[in-house]
Amino acid sequence: MDNNGSARRQSPTLFMEGSHLPRVVVIGGGFAGIELVKHLDTRRYQVLMLDRHNYHTFQPLLYQVATAGLEPDSIAQPLRKVFAKKKNFHFRMANVERVDSAARLLHTDIGAIPYDVLVVATGTKTNYFGNDKMRQGTFPMKQVPHALDLRSHILQSFEAALLQTDEAERRALLTFVIVGAGPTGVELAGALAELRKHVLPCDYPELDFSQMEIYVVEGTPKVLGAMSEKSSARAKRYLEGFGVQLRLGTVVAELDGPRVLLKDGSTLMSHNVIWTAGVTGNLPAGFEAASINKANRLLVDAHGQIVGLPNVFALGDIAAIADEQNPNGHPQLAPVAIQQGRHLARNLNGLAEGRPLKPFTYFNKGVMATIGRNKAVIDLPNGWSLGGFIAWLGWMFIHLLYLVGFRNKAVVVTNWLYNYLTYDRGTRLIVRPFIKNKQQPAPAAQAPADSAVVAATRQAEQAPAQAQA
Repeated sequence: MDNNGSARRQSPTLFMEGSHLPRVVVIGGGFAGIELVKHLDTRRYQVLMLDRHNYHTFQPLLYQVATAGLEPDSIAQPLRKVFAKKKNFHFRMANVERVDSAARLLHTDIGAIPYDVLVVATGTKTNYFGNDKMRQGTFPMKQVPHALDLRSHILQSFEAALLQTDEAERRALLTFVIVGAGPTGVELAGALAELRKHVLPCDYPELDFSQMEIYVVEGTPKVLGAMSEKSSARAKRYLEGFGVQLRLGTVVAELDGPRVLLKDGSTLMSHNVIWTAGVTGNLPAGFEAASINKANRLLVDAHGQIVGLPNVFALGDIAAIADEQNPNGHPQLAPVAIQQGRHLARNLNGLAEGRPLKPFTYFNKGVMATIGRNKAVIDLPNGWSLGGFIAWLGWMFIHLLYLVGFRNKAVVVTNWLYNYLTYDRGTRLIVRPFIKNKQQPAPAAQAPADSAVVAATRQAEQAPAQAQA
């Protein structure tokens, strides 16, 4: 402990007080990291949280930012504000490059950081299954910048469609392909369908929105594969009622510009391909292969401790606690992360008082997804399933409950009420025009597709200057 304290005092990048206390370093400000720090006794520990962003993101509502239903600041909360009243808590914005568990050091882009207890709560990242074309040609949905990029691109596609004289090209600009029929894909499809029905015809009366097509492509035979057959069938019926076209039992084999080639041999033409098909562990370097499962999650024991690494724990989506019910780890859901964070805080508080660690037990409260206005599905742990308006109210209540910060709750419920009463989405703003693959030269086959959207964006940017001239 003395050696670690000495190393802390010599670290020029931290400027932190309370170095006489054991330092708990938490990597990640998601659900698990926040719950851990909230309940950790900082009279006994100094806590340092690291994250590449200075805010917590409520990821379940990212799709509403992407579809102009919410502003990003209503689903994000500054991490320093969350813990403003927490003694002996410090936050640093940093990227963790490598974990050196033997030396108890984190190597980051702001310097080397010693720790006494390390908690890895880094969550997941989009999984493209090694396909660079999918990574470059589709939109992910994991971060606030992703949602803002997608919102701009969606609106830019409609602006470009207004200028397009080629019928096939205009249809490709009005066609949306969502890859993956999990909760994010299903919710995004429903939100786009509502935009098509209630909002976009008023904004773009010159366009024929009967030409706007929404496809969901899913490799398994059902939507919401992790939910019950009854909820899956309900969700399928709701989506089809919204005019969403489902391509089940097939996958995207190749992207070639606007051509989306499916494994069943069919082809879709779209400039708007959104990837929600899977995630993988967002794991920093430095862990042995024996500590990582095939989903890139850290193997931990029943206490959340990484196997073979004393004083190194993992929580949330990155952690895999294998048991009889969950041989590959618990489902990657917010309630799991929240319960694990609270449990580890209790264990570390008890450890400081000389009490042994207690094993984690997950209390399943159910699974839910919304499809659109008055339409949602819920699977309860007793085997019951709910659908329709009651499930939709339940979905809204639970999401408001989990939102961080009173202001965010108030803003979100106000926006939802306004949207429900007016059938409107108030944030249809291209604040920062998005140019796809702007960091890389596009292949020749993609040039016409990109130039249509870019031309509309540049024309919009030049209009004020021309008006002033």
